[in-house]
Amino acid sequence: MQNFSHLLQRLADAGLEFVLVGGFAAVAHGSFHLTRDVDICALLTSDNIGKLREALAGWNPKHRMTPQKLSFLLHPTPGETVNNLYLQTDLGMVDILTSIKGVGDFQRLRANAEELEVDGRRFHVISLADLITAKEAMGREKDLLTAKELRAIAAKRQGH
Repeated sequence: MQNFSHLLQRLADAGLEFVLVGGFAAVAHGSFHLTRDVDICALLTSDNIGKLREALAGWNPKHRMTPQKLSFLLHPTPGETVNNLYLQTDLGMVDILTSIKGVGDFQRLRANAEELEVDGRRFHVISLADLITAKEAMGREKDLLTAKELRAIAAKRQGH
């Protein structure tokens, strides 16, 4: 995704508390596997949906998993419960998840998250151990390959 760090900055500037997960988190930990979307974990309260709308407003966000490609700026309606958001923007895809398979919900992820620097700013990123667990829980071939690479990175960090 182009302007990855700009997106993270916009989300943070809007006051959204989030944890970077998925492929970009793997890259932040040293993986060489490429990804095409940004995945974050956050609480999807009405307040946070408002913060997301503020952050993404200029990028034409639409729900990519609905046939009608509804505008995220209008849907969900206030008070509607949302578990996950899968958005397409003018800059690329953004997935906002409330929990991560194999690991748990936002609070659990946030408790173990690491702080990493991206373009001079610090962000919360899923811990390396949790990311390995999540990738293995997904079970897809590409995730298992990334998990294997991340295990090697973890071993190198521990001096093995």
